Parts: sequence; structure tokens; C-alpha cells
Amino acid sequence: MVRESVFVATLDKVSVDLMVVLGTTSMPVHQVMRLSRGAIIELDATEQDEVKILANNMPVASGVVMVNRNRIAVEVKQMLPRTPDRR
Repeated sequence: MVRESVFVATLDKVSVDLMVVLGTTSMPVHQVMRLSRGAIIELDATEQDEVKILANNMPVASGVVMVNRNRIAVEVKQMLPRTPDRR
């Protein structure tokens, strides 16, 4: 039982950078420099499209965006297979 609690305590200190990507776009640097707060950037996707879920910049899953009133969430639909170097 002590081993399990030490393991959990160690995992509490692990940091994972999660990113959800709905779409992408390209624009010239001069256009990026002119962006201001509240700017709208058109993406190559819609809110109904699947999103990519990345952990530490590595694709790990895909999902869909869920909106409930003022809360936004991502529902994981599929875990991506791991490559041998990510095990």
C-alpha cells in the first residue's frame, strides 16, 4: 500500500502540456503583426469538425468540441495508436 501512495505522489508532480487544435491557417507575418485583441482568424475547419488532442506536442487522440451554456469541453472519441518510440 505504501508503494501505491508514493507512485501517486510522484505523478502529482508530472506536468503535461495539453493542446486541442480545431484548425489551422496561414497568414503573412505583417498580417499577424497587425492583429489586435478580439481579432477573428478564419480556420480551415468548423466547430463540428474533429479536433486533434496533443500532449507535449505529440498527437495522442481526436475528439469533438462540446458546448454547454458558457462551458466548453472536448470529448475524446479516439485514442491514437502509440508509436514504439512513445511507449
